Parts: sequence; structure tokens; C-alpha cells
Amino acid sequence: MTENAGKTPEHLDRLRRRAAFLRELEEAKALRDRIAPRRARVRQLREAMRRATYHH
Repeated sequence: MTENAGKTPEHLDRLRRRAAFLRELEEAKALRDRIAPRRARVRQLREAMRRATYHH
């Protein structure tokens, strides 16, 4: 792991906890989408519209 060279143990622990949190968040979103597919479809459409109307 050359990318972790020079990083403190506290920083590495924070990165590990953040990665675990993001993994669990993705699992929760996937579970919510399976439970409420109509709501998930509406959310996806809203996100697509937001992306389509966003100007840099």
C-alpha cells in the first residue's frame, strides 16, 4: 500500500471508518430501493432532471 505512506494511524482509521460508513449507506439505499420501487423510480427521475437542468 504505497498510497498510505506517511499517513498517521488516526488518519488511516478515519479513512477505514469512512469507507465502512459509505458501504453501509449504499447497502441501505439499495435495500430502500428494493422495498419501495415506485419511490426509487421517482427519486431516479428527479435526480436525472436535476442533472439535465444543472448548468456549470
